[in-house]
Amino acid sequence: MADGDYVAYYRVSTARQGASGLGLEAQHAAVEAYLNGGAWRILGEFTEVESGRKSERPELHKALHKARLHRVPLIVAKVDRLTRSKGFLERLLESGVDVRFCDIPKIEGATGRFLLQQMAAVAELEAGLISTRTKAALAAAKERRKKKELPPLGGNRGVKLTQAAQEAGRAAQTARATARNHDLAPVIEELRTAGITSLAGLAEALTSRGIPTARGKAQWAPVQVARVLERLEAGRRLNGSGRRITARRLTSCLTHSELL
Repeated sequence: MADGDYVAYYRVSTARQGASGLGLEAQHAAVEAYLNGGAWRILGEFTEVESGRKSERPELHKALHKARLHRVPLIVAKVDRLTRSKGFLERLLESGVDVRFCDIPKIEGATGRFLLQQMAAVAELEAGLISTRTKAALAAAKERRKKKELPPLGGNRGVKLTQAAQEAGRAAQTARATARNHDLAPVIEELRTAGITSLAGLAEALTSRGIPTARGKAQWAPVQVARVLERLEAGRRLNGSGRRITARRLTSCLTHSELL
């Protein structure tokens, strides 16, 4: 029995399958059987008519976007509805979305990654990726020592690698924040088009839509909306003058369509 919110994704290979409903009916039944009468809710359903070998899937992009925006799992009837192309597999592993397959148990960590890679037959094992990254980090550390004329690898090796790991962590955190703001941009634009232009109004609308904040909180505050807008503007502020719009200036220009 499953609880909570989900986004569902279905795929059929041909328009005939989609029109007949046979393939889709089986997938819908598999999803309902997986959820099994719990306190669940489907926030959105997306259906693709496309070959599993092709990686260009607009409906999948929409499904991942909604799941990431609401921070809920993406549920799929069968693995073979997804994992038939290397491009998709890489996209899936890097999407930051918790994907649930109805035909296999949920397996965490490297084992789950290994299972997906084997069924797609397109990627190496996670152990191989870790090995490659470790070798690259050691090679980079060795090269830095040569350039800075530091002592050979020794007692301070762990410190160097820790610093590199911290830098990588900060870069990953920045990338996640950028992706999050990118996901929020069309939602905010839609709200402003509907006439909701104040920071307080946008905060209330985002809260009512069930979209969590960057920290996963249910309640938005105007200052949080201001930060999102400021970061969005900072990403494209090279508009001739090169000025950066601050949160204070954001409040005064929301009704003049300067931001989105």
